[in-house]
Amino acid sequence: MPVKDYGVLAGRAVDRRREGATHTPHYQIHLQDNNGASYRAAVNVLSQQAPSELLYVVVDDLRHPVTQLLPPAGSGFTPLPSRAGGASLDFVRGNLFDPAKMRTLPPELPGVDNDLADLLDHTVQRAIADSTAAVYVFGGRFENRAPEDEVFHFRPSDGIHEIHMNQGNSGKFRADDGVWQDGGLLVHLPVESRWVGVFLAFQSQNWHTDDTTGHTLPTAPHALPAEDEATLRILAALVNPVGRAAGDETVTLVNTSADPVDLAGWHLADQQRHRLPLPTGTVDPGSTLVVPVHDGFELGDHGGSITLLDPDGLKVHGVAYTAHQARRAGQTLTF
Repeated sequence: MPVKDYGVLAGRAVDRRREGATHTPHYQIHLQDNNGASYRAAVNVLSQQAPSELLYVVVDDLRHPVTQLLPPAGSGFTPLPSRAGGASLDFVRGNLFDPAKMRTLPPELPGVDNDLADLLDHTVQRAIADSTAAVYVFGGRFENRAPEDEVFHFRPSDGIHEIHMNQGNSGKFRADDGVWQDGGLLVHLPVESRWVGVFLAFQSQNWHTDDTTGHTLPTAPHALPAEDEATLRILAALVNPVGRAAGDETVTLVNTSADPVDLAGWHLADQQRHRLPLPTGTVDPGSTLVVPVHDGFELGDHGGSITLLDPDGLKVHGVAYTAHQARRAGQTLTF
């Protein structure tokens, strides 16, 4: 079954534990909400399925509409529905980051700045030291909570796990698949007006998944194309036209390849997964195409995402923007 009790834990980080090179090591974070209740976030740093080293990416300046949809800082655990348009995370459909930028790290090694625990420490220790920092952890709430937490010994035990990608699994973990239920760690640094995002995935997971089940699409390649490898990609968008005239929104595509691209069967998808077919014809190498938005496709100035799908319905490229980025009427956003 998909991740049980999926949601987001909003709190302040007060402590952390590194578990070293144990059989199933985790990076443990102690958080407290505004009422003083304690929680533990158990972050995987090693996979039980080969290859064992996790993929990671840190987005030091995350600009994404999900940050506008989160519950109040320090509000504790909030259940989230696994659907588009809300605060739930989806690494494939949410356009949070470029998966091709993910790298691997071992869980724990002697030395400095050479393992996944070190990497997590950079963000978590900063949050612990900054009393204004707000931490949001996405995943599944613990089941069968004990009277006392086994790591930080607060009472009663409570917390969150599954803080990683939760789709495209194989073997016994396929039962955990689902869409809009991925885990992650977001930290808001108000003094710097900046969000930091830490996202983890297993190397065994596939990045082309079914829109309903989250299962691997059997005939699809294992990975998404890198942004600089996409034949056709999203270059820009006019999401807030002057006068808010309906139908004046546009998305601009560019063909970065050396060959013409036939647009038959290609689509754009918005944040709610509404699809817009591209006009018939071809795009020459190095040329751009301005696509008018219509037929219920939504590009509002409240923030959103745009995804480019090839004729097989597979994601080729995706972007996202916030309400702050779209605040100026008539300004074209570039990606």
